[in-house]
Amino acid sequence: MLYQELVLLAHCNIWICFIACLIQTICGEIRYTIPEELKKGSFVGNIAQDLGLDVRRLLAGRARIVTGDSIQYTELKTDKGMLVVSERIDREELCGEITPCSFTFDIILENPIELHRVTVEIVDVNDHTPIFQKQEIKLEISESATTGARFVLGSAEDPDVGIHALQNYILTPNDHFVLKQHTRPDGVKYAEMVIQKPLDREQNPRISLILTAVDGGNPQRSGSVTIEVNVLDANDNVPVFNQSVYTATVNENASKGTYITTVNASDADSGSNGMITYSFSNLKGKVADMFGLDENTGTISLVGQLDHEKTKRYEIGVEAKDHGGLADSSKVIVEVLDINDNAPVINVMSFSNSLSEDARVGTTIAVINVKDIDSEMNGQVTCNINHNRQFKILSSLTNYYTLVTDSAFDRETVSEYNITITAMDSGTPSLSSSNTLVVKISDVNDNAPVFGQSEYSTQVVENNSPGISIFTVNATDCDWNHNARVSYILEETNVAGSPVSSYISVNSETGIVYALRSFDYEQIKDFQFCVKAQDGGTPSLSSNVTVKIIIQDQNDNAPQILYPVQTSSSLVAEMVPRSADVGYLVTKVVAVDVDSGQNAWLSYKLQKATDRALFEVGLQNGEIRTVRQVTDKDAVKQKLTVVVEDNGQPSRSATVNVNVVVADSFPEVLSEYPDFTDNKDYNDNLTLYLVLALAVVSFLFISCVVVIISVKIYRWRTFRNFHASNLPVIPYYSPRYADAGGTGTLQHVYNYEVCMTTDSRKSDCTFPSPLNQSVLIMDASSSETLRLSSTMLSVIIGTGIIFFFLRLCSRFGFEFEQYYVVPVYTVTFHFGEFAYYWYQPFEKITRYTFKWFYNVIFHSCALTRGGDVDRWVDGVLRNKDLPFSLQLK
Repeated sequence: MLYQELVLLAHCNIWICFIACLIQTICGEIRYTIPEELKKGSFVGNIAQDLGLDVRRLLAGRARIVTGDSIQYTELKTDKGMLVVSERIDREELCGEITPCSFTFDIILENPIELHRVTVEIVDVNDHTPIFQKQEIKLEISESATTGARFVLGSAEDPDVGIHALQNYILTPNDHFVLKQHTRPDGVKYAEMVIQKPLDREQNPRISLILTAVDGGNPQRSGSVTIEVNVLDANDNVPVFNQSVYTATVNENASKGTYITTVNASDADSGSNGMITYSFSNLKGKVADMFGLDENTGTISLVGQLDHEKTKRYEIGVEAKDHGGLADSSKVIVEVLDINDNAPVINVMSFSNSLSEDARVGTTIAVINVKDIDSEMNGQVTCNINHNRQFKILSSLTNYYTLVTDSAFDRETVSEYNITITAMDSGTPSLSSSNTLVVKISDVNDNAPVFGQSEYSTQVVENNSPGISIFTVNATDCDWNHNARVSYILEETNVAGSPVSSYISVNSETGIVYALRSFDYEQIKDFQFCVKAQDGGTPSLSSNVTVKIIIQDQNDNAPQILYPVQTSSSLVAEMVPRSADVGYLVTKVVAVDVDSGQNAWLSYKLQKATDRALFEVGLQNGEIRTVRQVTDKDAVKQKLTVVVEDNGQPSRSATVNVNVVVADSFPEVLSEYPDFTDNKDYNDNLTLYLVLALAVVSFLFISCVVVIISVKIYRWRTFRNFHASNLPVIPYYSPRYADAGGTGTLQHVYNYEVCMTTDSRKSDCTFPSPLNQSVLIMDASSSETLRLSSTMLSVIIGTGIIFFFLRLCSRFGFEFEQYYVVPVYTVTFHFGEFAYYWYQPFEKITRYTFKWFYNVIFHSCALTRGGDVDRWVDGVLRNKDLPFSLQLK
């Protein structure tokens, strides 16, 4: 026995080395062949090499074996790419008599999903010995049994198949019996013992024989049974079945006790020799547990639970024996009919529950295995899903289906899909099963933040506190998680020459806009900036919105008096002749309020007056006029206090004192102010400064003339050279030259009367309207001779230098508001008006001198926007309202 085991072990090693290396790939399947009873860990095949895969692919794809409900006999070593045995494989237990014997499993890889089917064929080894069901066979044979009478000895069982299965029976040599071997249609070999020599009970009442069953293995295995023959008295008729084969059908769901069929045999003998009993013979496996046989009637009934999916057909041996020991045998074939009693089973082999919304059409989501163990139409399965527009299910291998995408996705529309897979067989009635897969659509940053409005606008009252919140911008992003996290960024622009970040700031998380400074309506009335909303995706998406901030005015500025100018060093007085009629215009109070709207609406009121019955003030225009005829009784010196009030809430006001002298001549005026002190030194200094200014301007004028003449000569020589070379000359006229033939801004003739002293301090003077009023500058040194011509010319030249200096300051970044510039305008032009009325001989000098300085200094140096200057000068000389909006820019 030890020798046989060693030989068997050597035989197994040869199969391991030779058969396991046979690999065949058919229709995408890999087939291995190995012997049964291999030890755990035995090599089956190099799965990575045979599939053409890298070992790293097996690891990255989380390769695994899927066997369904079957036992997993093999194990995949993903680190080596090898397939090894993991469980003991018994071919007889796995397949029984079915040959060839194999089992199939699938190998699934992910990312991307791959499916490979592997079939392992199990080769039988001679590991079983033929075994008889009984240890002893007892036969009772009548001595009258004729030669050729047959006696069924039954069969031995050997679970092995092929050459290792039962091959032959051997009977102990004797004189009375020979052995006959037969093979049934199902392949079962059995033996019959045939009488070749009549029996003689008197000589041999008992005969002992040994029946040996041997297989074809190497080494050969065998089993034996003892046959005890008891020789009886004569019973010369053998029972005979009326059919050699009986057939019957039964549904697999038949209950216990269900009638199958009845076997029938007859015996020509009488008495006890003719009484027949029925029994099963040569039963295999669990057949005896499934069927029962009435030994007297031969009725076969169901005693167990049938299952078509396990056994589709049963072959039952039946024996009829009389009491004389004679017997006959027959066979009953029972076909188990399938009914649709098994619903399809859905197994999810691989599944990705998260799907990117930008996944391409045809992306595999899941691999599904569907089985129905019923047969024929009952086992034919169809699969369908409920989301036919977004997904579809395709059949790949046998019983395998692939769930793939069939359209594009938008997570913002649908973020999750519940896919119900329904498998239905074709039985009647059909059975079905379903499985629900939840697929979540993962977000892709495909939506930019969106503001609630295309443009925002808000109002802020000036003089606000720095740091207050002004407004909130809000943007929403349809994406999810970090892709929907919106940050707000202030786009850098300039506002009034300064970066907008110095005016406002934006909270990057909330979008709240904060003021960083106190706004001043008079400096900036509104501004706009851009806010960018940016999400946290990669790459990030953004959108912009424009925010406009409108500054609302507050009444924070009091009116400013432009005329008459109030100084502490000199006294300005308006002279009214005693012959003035009712409504005579004495002067005009000019004021301005830098606020806007109703905060800048000014009204003029007479607060105090020496004689209220003599003067009145225009409520809207500030004109001071006489109410009645001036008489000799009226005081020479009249002092008026005018209040200028704006229309704001609360209102602000300013006051100005206007001195009026009722006199017909200048000496009368001087006699009324004898207490003014003389300041000779100051007048001399002013004259010196004005002379120096005139010298500087004259030098500049001469230099300009010399440069112009030089340029003219150079151009003349160049032109002559071109003419001498006979080249065509194309005349060119500079666009800066214009026709000056009477189209200037000072086209009208104005009359001026000027009355002033030679030592007028700091050029302080008043400017009445161009009527018959006079402007007086009164000091104590009024007895000196008036030197009007030189003083007037010096003032005009000095004014030009002042404007030139202001323009240079502006070029270097110094800004001068209107209330610095307008008084200089006023002094210059009203001084010319004063000179005209008082000194007619200087009219032409005044006009041409002023016009020359206006064109050279104002236009050449671009002190102001020219159109505004022309209009302003024209308005002053016509006694129109002053455009106080002019600024030196």
